[in-house]
Order: sequence, then structure tokens, then C-alpha cells
Amino acid sequence: MSINLAQLKLSQQQLAEQVSLVDNFNPTIKLIGGTDVGFEQDGSVTRAAIVTLTFPDFDVVEYHIARLETSFPYIPGYLSFREYPALLKAWQQLEQKPDLLLVDGQGVAHPRRLGIASHLGLLLDMPTIGVAKSKLCGQYEVQPKLAGKVTPLLDKQEQIGWVLQSKNNCNPLFISAGHKISQTSALHWVKQCLRGYRLPEPTRWADAIASNKPLFRKFKHGK
Repeated sequence: MSINLAQLKLSQQQLAEQVSLVDNFNPTIKLIGGTDVGFEQDGSVTRAAIVTLTFPDFDVVEYHIARLETSFPYIPGYLSFREYPALLKAWQQLEQKPDLLLVDGQGVAHPRRLGIASHLGLLLDMPTIGVAKSKLCGQYEVQPKLAGKVTPLLDKQEQIGWVLQSKNNCNPLFISAGHKISQTSALHWVKQCLRGYRLPEPTRWADAIASNKPLFRKFKHGK
């Protein structure tokens, strides 16, 4: 597969210019969504899960899993091109769309300010937040591993997100605005979705659905 990285880099830069870090949604959130992407069959199949939950109770309203043949190789910094086709397919199946979407991955905390949360937010024209389990770029002051601790994530004197200690004695989360939301609101809404686990409920549920974890198996059994 021939990949023109220079062209993709230019595409990312052009898309990043369209990203809005201004709140542009109704703050009365009734439905909140989460996404998770994984790979099967040695990476040849992309699996995307999307879930819609009620807010603030986090009851499952609807979920879908989409599988597509992987059409883009693993290249750090360009993962959104690898992940978004399956996410779009899952989204198209969703009848009850969320008001706000938490995406497993980076928002603008990306070298070219276009992680999967920002890329997907542009494609869907909706507010998104990046909730990443590891840092892609930037620097921050290490905090004690105490739940609630927050420090800015900086890159070249620009704040690109937050480092949030979501649970005691766990690795932090890297929160960044995706699209149509401010950095302050991105942090606020992730905090609103924490229920004692490392991951906020929307991405915790998406991860459980994608990987058929005990949380999801218990839910299916109880239906």
C-alpha cells in the first residue's frame, strides 16, 4: 500500500484549521456517547464500537459494533485515517445520536492538532472530546496519583489538553478538546462521567462492548 505522508500531513493541517475549540452545543446533555476502536485478525479487521448512554444515569440506550477491512497501515500520528471508516459505519447504524461524544484517543493533543476525536468531530459535525490512555505529544508536571489531580498538557507553550488523575494509583488520562468544545468544558464533562473507574463511563462502556468484557456480558445477561 502506497501512502503519501506529505499529502496526509497537509490534509491534517488543513482539517485542523477547521477545528473549533469553542463550546457549540446545548449544555443540557441528555444523551452522551462513547467510542472504542480495536483490531482483529492480526490487524486486518478494524472493529469500532459506539454506545449511547443516558446522562447522568449512564443507562445504555443503544450500541453498535462495526467491522471493516483495515484499509490504512499503522503509522503513529496518522491513526485517525486508520480508525475513522469503521467509526463512521458504526455511527451510521446509530438511531439515537448522542449530544456529546467521548472518543477513545486524542483530540487536539496531537502534533498537528488532529487526533481521532477532532477528525471524527469534523466528519460528524458534532462536539467531541478526546480521552486518551497515553500521551502522544506535549509535556506536563507529574502529579501525585490521587484522584482529581489535574495539570495542563502543554506543547510549545500552547495548552493542548489536560492530564487527569481519574482514579487513585492509576496512570492518568490525557483529555483534550476534539471539536465544537473548549478545553475547559472537555475536562468538565469527562469529570462528570467518572464513576470510580479509570475511564469515564462512555468510553468504559464502549471498550466493554467492543471487547465483550464482564460489564457488557452482565448487561446482556440482564436484558
